[in-house]
Amino acid sequence: MLLCYSIWQTIASEIGILAFSENQESPMNLAYSSNAYRRWPIAEAIERIARIGYRGMELMADAPHAWPMTINDTEIADIRRRLDARALTLSNINAFMMTAVEDFWHPSWIEPDANSRRLRVQHTMAALRLARKLGAKCITTEPGGPRNGAMSREKALDVFVDGLQETLHHAEDEGVLLLVEPEPGLLIENAAQFEELAGRMDSPMFGLNFDIGHFYCVAEPLPETIARLARWTRHYHVEDIAATRVHEHLIPGHGAIDFTAVLKAIHATGYADWITVELYPYLDDPDAAGKEAFDHLTRWMPS
Repeated sequence: MLLCYSIWQTIASEIGILAFSENQESPMNLAYSSNAYRRWPIAEAIERIARIGYRGMELMADAPHAWPMTINDTEIADIRRRLDARALTLSNINAFMMTAVEDFWHPSWIEPDANSRRLRVQHTMAALRLARKLGAKCITTEPGGPRNGAMSREKALDVFVDGLQETLHHAEDEGVLLLVEPEPGLLIENAAQFEELAGRMDSPMFGLNFDIGHFYCVAEPLPETIARLARWTRHYHVEDIAATRVHEHLIPGHGAIDFTAVLKAIHATGYADWITVELYPYLDDPDAAGKEAFDHLTRWMPS
């Protein structure tokens, strides 16, 4: 048995597969985002995600799963009970989407209308409270929002920073991390822009949700960028992207991302927490998409 394991390690090393000794902890605990199950209630999403084999789940802070503005303590307790029954850990609360109000990106942090911006702040604060009640250590939010020409980039960044700083005070009170997720086409989309934002934050609750596909879309070299931003990274999203770098989430293995290099780079940073598979376009069959992603990403991981 030990000889077989030794041979396996040698082969894995030679062909560039991520290999671990028996005493090393895998850098990845895989979770699946419930936003792939927007056609189903959260109770069914929990059951399906657990059946696939995931140990974690990211909860969508949006309708129909856990809209934080109206969810009550009874409903929160029911989610906790169902997660515990299926031995699922919450990897993250996804507070990016607000389709209960408008769409994936709106209302954003940088809307021209102050009342619309206020809705984003209130939603984020409510998501932080929800995370604390559910025992989730972090929530993710959009990186400012889409630029609409109503503000200069400098003004939009100032407005975003003001909203974040207010919300981070609440994050500190709740003891929950608030993670910004850069995205192609939005205010913060690349490493340099995130570093600029991070330079204006002084809260220990501020961090980065590193979306592998998003950084690939904007042509950031993934292993180098993973190392570059590791000091802020508190959670990862993963999906594949086509070689065209068009922002369309694909099942890992269906695009051009070199996941062997990505997983090695994450491991090298010492990260040993959740990586959440995010496949929200696969509404027709989220089970099959999630299973294929799980199988692809765990192929080189120890059991």
